[in-house]
Amino acid sequence: MFRANNITSSGRRSVRYFSSAHRQQAKVVCALYPDPAVYPPKYARDSVPNVGLDTCPSDPWARPELTPGQLLGSVSGELGLRSWLEARGHTLVVTSDKDGPGCEFERELKDADIAISQPFWPAYITKERMEQSPNLKMCITAGIGSDHVDLEAANDRKIAVTEVTGSNVVSVAEHVVMMILGLVRNYIPSNKIATSGGWDIGECASRAYDLEGMNVGTVAAGRIGLRVMRRLHPFDVKLHYYDHHRLPEAIEKELNVTYHPTVESLVETVDVVTINCPLHPETENLFDEKLIGKMKKGAYIVNTARGKICDKNAIKAALESGQLAGYAGDVWFPQPAPADHPWRNMPHAGMTPHYSGTTLSAQARYVAGVFEILENYFEGKEQRHEYLICQDGKLAGAGKHSYTSGNTTDGSYAAASA
Repeated sequence: MFRANNITSSGRRSVRYFSSAHRQQAKVVCALYPDPAVYPPKYARDSVPNVGLDTCPSDPWARPELTPGQLLGSVSGELGLRSWLEARGHTLVVTSDKDGPGCEFERELKDADIAISQPFWPAYITKERMEQSPNLKMCITAGIGSDHVDLEAANDRKIAVTEVTGSNVVSVAEHVVMMILGLVRNYIPSNKIATSGGWDIGECASRAYDLEGMNVGTVAAGRIGLRVMRRLHPFDVKLHYYDHHRLPEAIEKELNVTYHPTVESLVETVDVVTINCPLHPETENLFDEKLIGKMKKGAYIVNTARGKICDKNAIKAALESGQLAGYAGDVWFPQPAPADHPWRNMPHAGMTPHYSGTTLSAQARYVAGVFEILENYFEGKEQRHEYLICQDGKLAGAGKHSYTSGNTTDGSYAAASA
């Protein structure tokens, strides 16, 4: 066996191992985000706690392939899959070159059986790419959210779609609370004043408020939205939610949370909106000029769900006009975002790359889930209900609960210009 390191035309690194033996069984192609500038990195901590969840492997570090606190989600981390797959006669190709015609992911997908991608660095698996890949049987999301796959086309071709539902809900919920506080307390601009040598207390305070007493609402109260509300409850805020599926009465009483039957009712009432719903045709561009116009003047939006749930131009215009006091998020469309994306330079914003769900703690959980999905597939076992998005030509499992069939990958070609 020998290893080839290639630098693609985009400058992104890919790694492929070639076996002297003829390839047996499945070919797995995996798109992961590029390594950090220094790899392996110097970690800040020697260990991370194991937070078990009942919707994914409860002890991910029981797997000998995984080391607690290790960077597994980048190209060289390979999700820890290399030795395990190759010992079973499978072929693994890992690349970060995922966008544009002729990219390595597209070339390798053409004879692949299984495709693995991430929400943070999504390989958009479009109808066109599926049509070029006759052997493709399953798309796996290493994380949560499978909107980068054309679900309608996947169902038409009876390609299974799975994801590690629940793997990083804690990570994202914490990130939401951090971003809400960052906006309301005017943290990011104040930090910039301090680090640039300034001391303008008036400027820092002029957009800073207490969160206590504000009305905070979540669009969707599923695994992430409910955790956000639980974490915000001690701040003595007034909690609200909108969801197709109403919470049990006991939870509503516990959190003293108000249910809204429409998203319009929610946004007209609250001071802060946190978006925690999946992206599908019904939620695409949900927060457009009309809906934002119904919000209180000076309200805030935090979006760690999907960038395409918000109309990018409407968000920027609302920040510039003062209709919104702030917008924060780590999700964009497409990803990576082009250099000229309007959210890169809009005022009163707290944008980052998409990393909320790929903390070193979360990586072990979603990687362990990928192992479980692959094991079930190779052994002919049923997948967990929570892992299923599409199966046998229709929405299934968590997908049936959270998605509507359709395609939200249109426009992803713009990622090639990022």
